[in-house]
Amino acid sequence: MNRIKTDLCIIGGGSGGLSVAAGAVQMGATVVLIEGHKMGGDCLNYGCVPSKALIASAKQAHAMSHGAKYGVADAVASVDYAAAKDHVHDVIATIAPLDSVERFEGLGVTVIEEFGRFISETEVQAGDTIIEARRFVIATGSGPFVPPIEGLDTVRHYTNEDIFDLRIKPDHLIVIGGGPIGMEMAQAHVRLGSKVTVIEGAKAFGKDDPEMAAIVIENLKAEGIVIVEEAQANKFSGNGDLITVHTPKGDFTGTHLLMAVGRKVNIEKLDLEKGGVAFTRGGIKVGGNLRSVSNRKVYAAGDVAGGLHFTHVAGYHAGVLIRSLLFGLPSKQKTSHIPWATYTDPELAQVGLTEAQARDKHGDRLEVVRFDMHHNDRLIAERKNKGLIKVMVVKGRPVGASIVGPMAGELIGMWAMAMANNLKMSAVANTVLPYPTVSEVNKRVAGAYFSPRLFESDMVKRVVRFVQRWLP
Repeated sequence: MNRIKTDLCIIGGGSGGLSVAAGAVQMGATVVLIEGHKMGGDCLNYGCVPSKALIASAKQAHAMSHGAKYGVADAVASVDYAAAKDHVHDVIATIAPLDSVERFEGLGVTVIEEFGRFISETEVQAGDTIIEARRFVIATGSGPFVPPIEGLDTVRHYTNEDIFDLRIKPDHLIVIGGGPIGMEMAQAHVRLGSKVTVIEGAKAFGKDDPEMAAIVIENLKAEGIVIVEEAQANKFSGNGDLITVHTPKGDFTGTHLLMAVGRKVNIEKLDLEKGGVAFTRGGIKVGGNLRSVSNRKVYAAGDVAGGLHFTHVAGYHAGVLIRSLLFGLPSKQKTSHIPWATYTDPELAQVGLTEAQARDKHGDRLEVVRFDMHHNDRLIAERKNKGLIKVMVVKGRPVGASIVGPMAGELIGMWAMAMANNLKMSAVANTVLPYPTVSEVNKRVAGAYFSPRLFESDMVKRVVRFVQRWLP
């Protein structure tokens, strides 16, 4: 048995673990990184990267059949589903070297390609190596949750971990779950030529603003996706190549089944009890500083820390941890400025409070300002001007922003920056943006906040009249 002593031992080679490892080793700490599966974690191999690559293929196919409004004849796209998957894996392979064992060993990190588990409160074992560290960071991420529904074990079903390896286009894909993963994959497949049915036990896009979600859902239905809400899947059965989902709203039959009902944190292999690390089904029990409440040597980052399950949150957690682990500075996470986006067409993005949440929290102090994207000149030129932005404002500062429309995932960045830095609406309104750009919608909605104060104020009008009388 080999033994290593190190400053920092990181369990998990996904976004959070890799960010901590790279930062720590380059700043002078000794680092051991343990990864028992694939470097890059879920995002690179099964999540953000492959899904966006497949969406890009689907977007190209859709564009070919919708060119007439631009003076370009519509054409029926000839989709090679297997080639689209080749594109997906080529994108993964292009990005993979940034997350590779070779790169991190080149930085000076000791990488152990084994699963790690606690054997005491100060030691972790990975293969035939025992690591004793001053501090441990658990960054093992999450995986797809597959509920124990009757009959599911008797039919072939996919999750985000293996759907990107499927090379035969589904004739009829049934998606269980109307959240971001399910809806993105539903639209990608309908655009690539599959029939698609989405079955959701509650409401589709249930965590997003209902007004914004309705705009996306309308577009998805217009593209041919059947969306069945409030229909809990309670049984599965198979007959040859067909799979049937039994729900209170009827039975739905297709050729392929994708389970996209949620996520579960990856903690089952860690032997956390032996490490004295408290946990729940939702993840490691940590304080605002991401430190374990029961073992002061242990910290968590990313999905396993029990908060929002986004790659960019794991990267943010890494920054919080580096300040405290390397410099001994007080450092706590906050979530009010964390954005998220769903990459359907149109896109759906959110940061901070939704309108309903803001009304509950702030009551009469809340102002909601809106701007419809059909007034944006760039989007009019591109005939993609269906969408809406609304910003929730309290005492001149944004407390939330909801966007649905083209490039919503890009547009939300300005509001995330404003909220992270406690900026006022005037900071956005005063920003000069090139014309014509989609980002002008942010400036226009900020202008909508000030317009009634300027144009509907009797006081402003009296001042202007007074000044006009006395100006030479």
